[in-house]
Amino acid sequence: SRISWTILAQGANSNLLPSSFRRWAVGAMTGEFTIRTRKFKQNPLLGRRQFVLDVIHPGMANVSKKDLATKLASMYKVHDSQCIQLFGFKTAFGGGRSTGFGLIYENLDKMKKFEPKYRLKRAGLGAEKAGAGRRSKKDTKNRRKKVRGKEKTKAAGGKK
Repeated sequence: SRISWTILAQGANSNLLPSSFRRWAVGAMTGEFTIRTRKFKQNPLLGRRQFVLDVIHPGMANVSKKDLATKLASMYKVHDSQCIQLFGFKTAFGGGRSTGFGLIYENLDKMKKFEPKYRLKRAGLGAEKAGAGRRSKKDTKNRRKKVRGKEKTKAAGGKK
């Protein structure tokens, strides 16, 4: 069986593999998956549609959120697939089925207004933090402790 796995990994002729491996290999290579939405709800106050997403992916470990978002965009006629947020996916025991949560926002402005910062950062929309880092603030504070009077501003790296 170890030989079969290496042949499969190298993408050799599928006729060399036993039929059970062949079925698995074809399912995994084609990347077929089906999605269904449950508990679909319009939320006009937050400017979004929300739902539970069931993904059936036999022969695949998981499906990427990007693939799911593109498929959802075509299903629900969303103009920008960046307005779709998918999170909280759990794979069922034994694999082949996953369940997660999805949000489709009307536009990016609504998304930036109501989505938590960490999810915006995941989507690549979050702003970078400004200012000095934690370690440098501590170093500056400790340098100021060691001096008295006007030298404190110099130690802090202020006006010279």
